[in-house]
Amino acid sequence: MKSSSVFWESSEKTQRWIASNMGRSSPFLSPFLCITLFFTVFLVYHQSPFRSISDQNVPTPQPQIDPECNLFKGHWVPDKRGSLYTNSSCSTIPASKNCIKHGRSDRDFLFWRWKPDGCDLPRFNPKAFLSMVRGKKMSFIGDYVARNHMESLLCLLSMEETPREIYKDGEDRNRIWYFPSHDFTQSTSWTKFLVAGQERVDSNKTGTGLFDIDLAKMDEGWSKGLPNTDISIVSAAHRFFRPIIIHRGDETLGCIYCNLPNMTQISPDEGFKLVYSALFKHISECKNCKEDLVTVLRTISPSHFENGTWDTGGACSRISPFGENQIDLQSNEMKIRTSQIQQLEGVTKGDYEGKKFAVLDVTKVMLMRPDGHPNGHWGNKWMKGYNDCVHWCLPGPIDAWNEFLMAVIRQLR
Repeated sequence: MKSSSVFWESSEKTQRWIASNMGRSSPFLSPFLCITLFFTVFLVYHQSPFRSISDQNVPTPQPQIDPECNLFKGHWVPDKRGSLYTNSSCSTIPASKNCIKHGRSDRDFLFWRWKPDGCDLPRFNPKAFLSMVRGKKMSFIGDYVARNHMESLLCLLSMEETPREIYKDGEDRNRIWYFPSHDFTQSTSWTKFLVAGQERVDSNKTGTGLFDIDLAKMDEGWSKGLPNTDISIVSAAHRFFRPIIIHRGDETLGCIYCNLPNMTQISPDEGFKLVYSALFKHISECKNCKEDLVTVLRTISPSHFENGTWDTGGACSRISPFGENQIDLQSNEMKIRTSQIQQLEGVTKGDYEGKKFAVLDVTKVMLMRPDGHPNGHWGNKWMKGYNDCVHWCLPGPIDAWNEFLMAVIRQLR
């Protein structure tokens, strides 16, 4: 660099002057000469402080991950570093996820990291992530847990660049954030069931709690925006645990959680197979979508209610992770996770003209984190006495999902 050559030339002149004058210099000049020589050598051999701004903005190279390593098989280990951000340093945390603000006193849940067996999962790097998605549009398609995931990524990326909110709908379900320095757009597309669905109403126009969904149609709330999307993170699960009649066009296939006469009963994991099969078929056959569209399936995120459900006094008061021997590998969540992945694997066997598919297999990872939910610390004045054991505190273990996401996107590039 030019600056280095200037310092090097100056150092040569200084050394010649020192050599020629050393013999006749008076003793009191020796300290001055030593200091001069020290700073000359420092400037020559130390990295130049006048390097260009563009040099400084080059992201730190990320460690390579062995492609044969299963990122989602491992355990949680203590990590004294804690989160990259705090509940007060990120201005976009919604009140319902700001557990510390609402009185959570323990902090141990913040000091764990996920350690895959046989390799390391790099710590999230917001500078490198934004560089990787420069000029892209990323959409989180799903329910409020998908929104939770997006909010985690928003906080992590805000450590590098402050995002600008450019859209928010009246019900605060769909939001769009923009990172102008990187031309990166991050959004949520809220949907109950991924496919088209609606609740049946009675004669008084009151909801009955029974839903109809149609596998032949996608929910327009997210599908209409898919052609403009570069990276979609797809997830929806918790809304399926209710009475749902499943149709495919004019054909009725059966029902989840309802004992209607002459109706085939469908288990939740079988229902997930039908929905996710239809979902991936739609994405893979999308003619108007970008040829290099990346679709990432995020598997079901478990809840941790104990001693009841959300409306019967259930809570999640634990303050430490579970070990693998403490979780139920035969749980409904694990069965649904398997159903989701099976449908994704069915798609990835085909050739879909450049479209790419991947999985964030977080179910088992998060079954080990009963300590990561808001529980009673979610500040909902309309639902006092009810606990939230479905969503995740920010900061918290959900931040690991974005370490997974970064690793997966890098592998797909």
